[in-house]
Amino acid sequence: MPDSKRIAELRPSYQEELARGTARFFRPARTDCPWCRGHDLRRRFRTTDLIQGKPGAFVLDACRGCGHVFQNPQLSQEGLDFYYRDFYDGLGAETTAKMFEGNGSRKRFRRSARALRRVALPGRWLDVGTSLGHFCATAKEVLPDTEFDGLDLGEGVEIAAKEGRVKQAYRGLFVELAGEMAGRYDAVSMFHYLEHTPDPHRELAAAHTALAPGGHLLIEVPDPESWSGRLLGRRWLPWFQPQHLNMVPMGNLCGQLRELGFTVEVAERRDAHIPADLVCASWFLLDRLLPRDDAPWLPRRPGRASRAVRFTLVWAALPVLIAVYGLDQLLNPVARRTRFSNAYRVIARREG
Repeated sequence: MPDSKRIAELRPSYQEELARGTARFFRPARTDCPWCRGHDLRRRFRTTDLIQGKPGAFVLDACRGCGHVFQNPQLSQEGLDFYYRDFYDGLGAETTAKMFEGNGSRKRFRRSARALRRVALPGRWLDVGTSLGHFCATAKEVLPDTEFDGLDLGEGVEIAAKEGRVKQAYRGLFVELAGEMAGRYDAVSMFHYLEHTPDPHRELAAAHTALAPGGHLLIEVPDPESWSGRLLGRRWLPWFQPQHLNMVPMGNLCGQLRELGFTVEVAERRDAHIPADLVCASWFLLDRLLPRDDAPWLPRRPGRASRAVRFTLVWAALPVLIAVYGLDQLLNPVARRTRFSNAYRVIARREG
């Protein structure tokens, strides 16, 4: 079915939801930090949905005490369902699949699998937030004797099992399912997952439950202390509003893992960096200046002239975006070795 037809079919349901406003998608605003419960908060910025362009405004606050950055007010489950819809599935399923199947993602997945292989050879590995299971399929090339299972909220994890990228699929919330898999896994991974969750403390406790004594937890997340985030402001891709709810500084994460009974074996920024900050910020700026693309959350389809102008200007800007992407790659060796790195990796061993 052509996208234009699919969009037209989805438009009435989106418009019906939006007619009731977006305020109902949020929980009450917090006056304390969800990480340390401190009350000394400051506003980082207010932004919109730069990724899909869905209606709504989002605020990121930071705790002056511990450095935790969080969405405030935070989306409710109903709000998360609305803003996730047609991103990883539906209209966005094909784009998401291409992103994870790309050579850049596969290289990153292999680096992550090798990082764990340097400290352990797991027999059974659970990938939390696995989406379509592409990490598991790539990691299997590095660890052919490891059995990979996947967990996610969306239908992608069931597709991953059907297509053989994971052996067992769990569909649901990790904090609710961890009890039934207690002590089952030698490795649990969370790749750019923890920042999507409303309560990271519970997610880390769930990982402790699912791991066998001596098992390893591998986490990669955006770094809220990155200098790139300060430089690019709200157009820094890892802020990723409205999906990212909690951005945990490395020191906070390592401290919490130790409290739960983990030994932190690796904590580094260099290998987790994803060189795309400048090109994504450039695209966000360009996209704001262009006529809107068609989407079911718009009241009506943009006119033919508007669509033609957008198409023409995107193609005209493509050489510039390619050049900026090249600059990201050129600066990668420097960025990943400095605090411009946009992500970090932690590997921790669960003690007995």
